[in-house]
Amino acid sequence: MSPLDSYRRLFGLTGPAYVVVAFIARLPLAMSQLGTLLLVSGTTGSYGAGGAAAGALAVANAVGAPVWGGWADRFGQRRVIAVQSVVGSAGLTALLLIANSAAPWGWSAVASAVTGLFLPQVGPMARVRWRPIASRAGRAQPRLVETAFSYEGAADEASFVLGPAVVGLVISVANPTAALGVAAALLAAFGTWFALHDTAVLAHAVARHGGPHERGRLLTAGLVLLCASQFVIGTVFGSVQTGTSVLATDDGQPGLTGYLHALLGVGSVLAGLAMAALPPTWALPSRLRWLAVLLLALSVPLLLVGSVGTLVPVLLALGVSVAPYMITTFTLGERITPPTRVGAAMTLLAAATGLGYAVGAAVAGRLADWGGHTPAYAVTVAAGALAVAISWSGAPLLGRQPIASGGRARTPAAPESRPSGIPLD
Repeated sequence: MSPLDSYRRLFGLTGPAYVVVAFIARLPLAMSQLGTLLLVSGTTGSYGAGGAAAGALAVANAVGAPVWGGWADRFGQRRVIAVQSVVGSAGLTALLLIANSAAPWGWSAVASAVTGLFLPQVGPMARVRWRPIASRAGRAQPRLVETAFSYEGAADEASFVLGPAVVGLVISVANPTAALGVAAALLAAFGTWFALHDTAVLAHAVARHGGPHERGRLLTAGLVLLCASQFVIGTVFGSVQTGTSVLATDDGQPGLTGYLHALLGVGSVLAGLAMAALPPTWALPSRLRWLAVLLLALSVPLLLVGSVGTLVPVLLALGVSVAPYMITTFTLGERITPPTRVGAAMTLLAAATGLGYAVGAAVAGRLADWGGHTPAYAVTVAAGALAVAISWSGAPLLGRQPIASGGRARTPAAPESRPSGIPLD
């Protein structure tokens, strides 16, 4: 079955409306960080204040996401995501009102943190829904689930390209207040729609049928290793964005920063969609190892970049390794986690990515103050080297993980424990 046929069959299980709603519902999170940065910076005249507010939102979201994921596993996505969407939308509205008032900027940071706690991680929650959706496909289920994760990885990347672009577009015709207002409106409408969709009931039905033994296991050694892998990819995002901003500014074209960073997403989206064509016999731990090597190899040319022109092909190429690496870690995380805890696991991996972004941006920023864009990009290369170390040293551990998804927590030693389509070792 070709990748196009796989996607056609996958989307046929839900209909196009769900796919569109689930994509648009993740845009507010992608818009909120940049929107907050520009809004608070513009109203206070301080990039430090804007950065503090945006950072508070990102860190609070990373801390809160696994908690909401656990509650979604327990109480169902409908109730949890509906509350997040309504309260998160109200929080964004409150933030833009506070930022435009005479209140000290610290109140904007507090509002940003509270808002960040409630913003839903739609991408991870959508991943949780695909296994019960694909169960309608019978024996084709394992391959369709992997196709679904390929799509979700590409959709996440596309949202973090399109989200900032929407912010820039709204600001160009209005102002940062309007941009954050658009994010609030999208979250209220499409976040709630995503929460109430029938697929949310399917996901909760799977979680309710897990046994007592399955409910108690989330933070396995394998999942911790995968969180470290996602922390590394977050570091790549943060350091690349910082280095690119410095290079564009030094080149006299600071307005190109967003467009240049989007190039990373373009290559990533295309590679993510192409993941459906990979042979199912290529075991996931092995795939993660070699994708880490590719990430490192494609990041090294950043150290040779000296202008915006030479940066363009390097970012496009680097993006080819990003989505496949993330798709593989999320797929592994879903495979080794009991169905009663998949929501918590997916949001935990997303939270690790967000924390990695914050650390990567902070470290790269400090180094950029000292030596410009090249030391900032050195953080990206170091992250690639760390990805190689984690994936290769952790391969035996991942190979020993039981396959827990679908309600089957079996040891990998038994040949029949490996579902067709996605081998673990």
